[in-house]
Amino acid sequence: MNNDTLLDKIVKKDYNNKLESILEKKYFDEDVKSILLSILYKIESSYKDYKYVKQNVDPKEQFIERIINTIQNNCDEIKLLKPSSEDSKIIGNRTFLVEKKRKRIICHNVERKLLYCIAKIGKKDKIINDKYFIISETLSNLINIGNNINTVEPLRDFNGYSWTSISREIESIEHNLIYQNLILLVGNEFLNKWIYNKEIMIDYMESFRNRIKDLYGKEIAQNYINILEKFSILLEVKFNKSNKEKYKKIKKEIEKNLKEIEDNAKYIERITKEKRKLTKEIKYIDETINDKKMLQKEYESRNEFLPLEEKIFSVRILSKLMMEEREEKIKQIEKLNDILKPEKFVKYKKQLQEKEEILKILDIKDIEKAINRFKLELQKLFLICFETKIDKVENKQELIKLIYEFRYYSTLPFSYESIIIEEKALQEKLEYLTKKIIAKAHKYKVIQRFSKKEDIDYELLKKIFTAKSINLAEIEIKLTKEKDRLFVQVYDERSLEEKYEIKNIENIKNKDFEIRYNKKVKAFY
Repeated sequence: MNNDTLLDKIVKKDYNNKLESILEKKYFDEDVKSILLSILYKIESSYKDYKYVKQNVDPKEQFIERIINTIQNNCDEIKLLKPSSEDSKIIGNRTFLVEKKRKRIICHNVERKLLYCIAKIGKKDKIINDKYFIISETLSNLINIGNNINTVEPLRDFNGYSWTSISREIESIEHNLIYQNLILLVGNEFLNKWIYNKEIMIDYMESFRNRIKDLYGKEIAQNYINILEKFSILLEVKFNKSNKEKYKKIKKEIEKNLKEIEDNAKYIERITKEKRKLTKEIKYIDETINDKKMLQKEYESRNEFLPLEEKIFSVRILSKLMMEEREEKIKQIEKLNDILKPEKFVKYKKQLQEKEEILKILDIKDIEKAINRFKLELQKLFLICFETKIDKVENKQELIKLIYEFRYYSTLPFSYESIIIEEKALQEKLEYLTKKIIAKAHKYKVIQRFSKKEDIDYELLKKIFTAKSINLAEIEIKLTKEKDRLFVQVYDERSLEEKYEIKNIENIKNKDFEIRYNKKVKAFY
């Protein structure tokens, strides 16, 4: 037994021991404990292949520790449901329910679903500052959901032997695609710092803008982020009906405010009324807090209509809540006073106009069509950025990593019916980038030269960039001739992975090839 294998077994045992000691203190039933240990075991077994294929991932120890710590700190109750059981009515048509405040997960007895829930329950809902208006919510959700799906990937697509992607098992193709774009653009480490950020003062949205700009240029950064923000709103509108209605109300209110602003007298009158209303509400809070009978009555009145999980547990807690409400109302009055100052008024009007511009996207009638259009535009911009990455590669190790990344990207689901490489609108650019990578791979002696002609070399090597082999270094190419027709056979560890005919090039001669017919040749040095 080599040292690496021995170390892996020791680490695996330590993870299991840690999780088992945590589970001993949890009131989970045996089925829950068993499925959690199974998830951990399968991730441990598959992570090496996952890292090889994807490259830009967490260290295994960090990935597993995050799951274990989430179970320890954020999960007090996990309930697994059986199909068609009475309990399954709790979640209705959904496959899971995550209640962060109660630290409770309810989901069907499916490993990848439970792991998704664990990823979801362990992170903040908002990772973007409120100053970015509804983008703070929509883009936070896009990134968080993408990260949840990403967490499930080593369990979902890898089994310790092979890499198989089943698009129907991905919770959202759109969220996953964009999140994988972001990993390749700004790095997994940056995204993790953003998602799990504990530094309140850091504006990660601003950091993200600067990072994209520094890496790919100001114009690309502006275009990409502009479309990304619109895309995040459309996704939110598609998947979250309550937020859709909320945004429409905000839009209506902003349009009303802008209309009122045009008539200064009416606007000042409205602000004055709003201040009077808030002052009255503050007075009521003061009187209620200082009168036991009024406070008790308020307590009973509020609890009467609240669901069980949201009920206020005591009069003391109500008093604290009302004090917080009082502070918020005072801030609102201060804000209204501020708006009436001439210089602040101009600024406020401009902010409203900017918000109105963002919300115009809600006027789109065919949301699904718009999502597909923006998704395609984001991929076109992504490929421009990826070309910059290719141009910046300066050594063999960087190029090998980039080849794996490009192969991974090319095989990502674009929809439930197709992968990136199959999208006609992207194929010309993908072919151009593949040829560029191959040329650079020849220069750095990463991939062998099979022909003196670039177009022939591309035909011989293009399937490497969609091969599902774990280790690309194991791929072999064989050229065969059958009745004057040329075929390329791609092998992975001696098993035939793909066979295809060279059709796109005329007047091919034997001397154009650097390899003999019917002989397997390693694609990589």
